[in-house]
Amino acid sequence: MSHKHANLMRSIFQDPPSANIHWREIESLLHHLGADVESAHGARFKVTLNRVETFLHHPHNSNTCGRNDIKQLREFLAHAGVTLAAYESGDF
Repeated sequence: MSHKHANLMRSIFQDPPSANIHWREIESLLHHLGADVESAHGARFKVTLNRVETFLHHPHNSNTCGRNDIKQLREFLAHAGVTLAAYESGDF
């Protein structure tokens, strides 16, 4: 577990979610967790993690994701069994 990914996980799961997370950081975290990230139509990316699938959107006018994007990511990670507690305990 890197400090960079641990801090990012804390930012994703904090309430209210952070609004200054860059897409490249999220993509790096997803790869670190073992997710398959495929480019889909336009700015959409199909993400598969632990047999759970979702589509995430790359921000259009900047590289920073908004709060709604982070909320969607948080819900996806929770459905895939990735929580902050599980990550910090080293289960991933």
